[in-house]
Amino acid sequence: MGDDDQGGELPLPIGRAPWERPGALGGAAGRSGGSGDTAETWYATYLPNSAGSADSPEGRGLTAAALVDASPGIERGESSGDLVTDRWDTTRDAPTASSRSTENPSTGTQSDDTSAQAPDLDPIEFTAPESTGGRPLSPIPRTDDRRGRRGHRLRVAGRTIIALASVAALVLTGAGWNYLRATDKGFTKVQALDVGSHDIVDPVGQFGDENFLIAGTDSRAGANSTVGAGTTADAEGARSDTVMLVNIPANRKRVVVVSFPRDLDITRPVCAGWNNDQGKYTDADYPSAMGDKLNGVYALGGPKCLIKVIQKLSGLKINHFVGLDFTGFESMVDTVGGVEVCTATPLVDTELGTVLANPGRQVLNGVTALDYVRARHVIGEERSDYDRIHRQQLFLSSLLRGALSNRVLFDPVKLNRFIAAFTSHAFMDNVDTQDLLMLGRSLQKVAAGAITFLTVPTAGTTSYGNEIPRESDIKSIFRAIIDDDPLPGEHHTPDPAPDSGAPAPPQLTAVDPTTVSVQVSNASGLSGAASSTARKLAAPGFQIYSVDTYPEGTLSSTLVRYSSGHQDEAATVAATLPGAKLQVTSDLGSIIQVALGKDFTGRVRTPPTFGTPLPTIASAPPDSADPANSVTLPSDLEHVNAADDNCR
Repeated sequence: MGDDDQGGELPLPIGRAPWERPGALGGAAGRSGGSGDTAETWYATYLPNSAGSADSPEGRGLTAAALVDASPGIERGESSGDLVTDRWDTTRDAPTASSRSTENPSTGTQSDDTSAQAPDLDPIEFTAPESTGGRPLSPIPRTDDRRGRRGHRLRVAGRTIIALASVAALVLTGAGWNYLRATDKGFTKVQALDVGSHDIVDPVGQFGDENFLIAGTDSRAGANSTVGAGTTADAEGARSDTVMLVNIPANRKRVVVVSFPRDLDITRPVCAGWNNDQGKYTDADYPSAMGDKLNGVYALGGPKCLIKVIQKLSGLKINHFVGLDFTGFESMVDTVGGVEVCTATPLVDTELGTVLANPGRQVLNGVTALDYVRARHVIGEERSDYDRIHRQQLFLSSLLRGALSNRVLFDPVKLNRFIAAFTSHAFMDNVDTQDLLMLGRSLQKVAAGAITFLTVPTAGTTSYGNEIPRESDIKSIFRAIIDDDPLPGEHHTPDPAPDSGAPAPPQLTAVDPTTVSVQVSNASGLSGAASSTARKLAAPGFQIYSVDTYPEGTLSSTLVRYSSGHQDEAATVAATLPGAKLQVTSDLGSIIQVALGKDFTGRVRTPPTFGTPLPTIASAPPDSADPANSVTLPSDLEHVNAADDNCR
């Protein structure tokens, strides 16, 4: 039914706000208004229907004046918003129940109940705006109206752009996140790490380093039996034919890869059993044993047992483990389009047959590359495992040179394919797509000359054929790796030439004395000097770590010694000791050592206020000649640099 059949109710004009519609105001009929003539003109303007039409007030038996009389709160110059405010203002005097209009249900007409006196209201005068016969006039000037509409459109457009940008960011972020999650779900996870081990050397010095233990396994089961690994009848289980420890220091300026001979003589710790085919540990427990081979450790106790052994040998905190089988190696080589190698003579193995029929440069596909790095009984090679390791390092050097020169690591598509090939044949602990991308980005920033391959040195073999590790030399190698000391064959890109002007010394800031641990050592030759100075330093809050005699004898000058990264703490202590000099060393960790020299007068000043700039304090030469910190690498350390070209 149409509006004409509403039983006398007022129509709701199209385009009118609810408070401008007569039907919305009809509930207040009966209230007295102002001038009816001006109100009729006002309604004629805002209700453009022709007089007497079915939808006009006159055609419905109700005059415009009556509508105005029924519309409270219309004053000169009021806007629509004012009417809305007044309409919902609960503080206005509401008409009484007796003054409200009532409707006769039988006739559909309205009548006023005049049995009660309407409240007295102040007379309201209405001045209707002049009609132009077109669009109703607005109480706001048309110029401001256009500006307002234009500003509104700009605000809407701005909000739309921001919303679209936000949605795009969410979509892109979500797509990246979904990609990482989807790739991570393809990883085979195993338990391997032992990050709380007491075998880790200088954990603070290794902060920020990334250490990957990579094990190439030769399981005879499944697809590996078709690529030259043999069968389960040849050797049950899986053995770690290749073990490499990759160190990426916190500054990401180099990469060091250390290879371990597969027959290295080790002492196996207590280990849980490992089922390589199922990729999980068993309920069996194996006791510690001496004289075991390194690859046998993996076969018996899996990744967890292997990490315990390598962590004890190296002292490095291994925070990532990757195991890779033969088919995975083949797939990765094929993904990068093969790897170029160079050999001076043909490569013939008594077990694998002819690997390379001709000398010279040649590109190897995955199948041939696998034989190249696995061959252990090559005619003309006398060191078996060491010759094989040397070939592996040459191969990886060429792989890295090719990857960098062919921009595999710079090509997201190729890099993603490489990662996909890797993840489909690998099992790992604490490795996800972001870690692999971090490894790739690190290699992008490292020149080939800063990638060094080392081999753990040994001293002959045992009576049962195991390689005897040279433990002292091994410790020196990994100490140099932890300290970022130069390694043989390493080529670094020279740093940019410094500016002609000498750089200004860094501005040091005083720290809170209660956060500084101080070791007071007597190098003055005066008895009791260290004890009395320690009491004076403790008074303002310095934490006294120990009091002792300086082991290197007496010093002419008082030194405040500190390790790198603790210069503010050392300078705060030195500021309390007149004439003291700063000296950097490498063996103190977070401890600040005060070595009282012969020039010490016994005076201790009040420490500077926390957070204030410190004055410039003289420095002594670094303690680089400390015999306790010097590392001597073995002269016969075997090494390969990724920038080396074997055919030149």
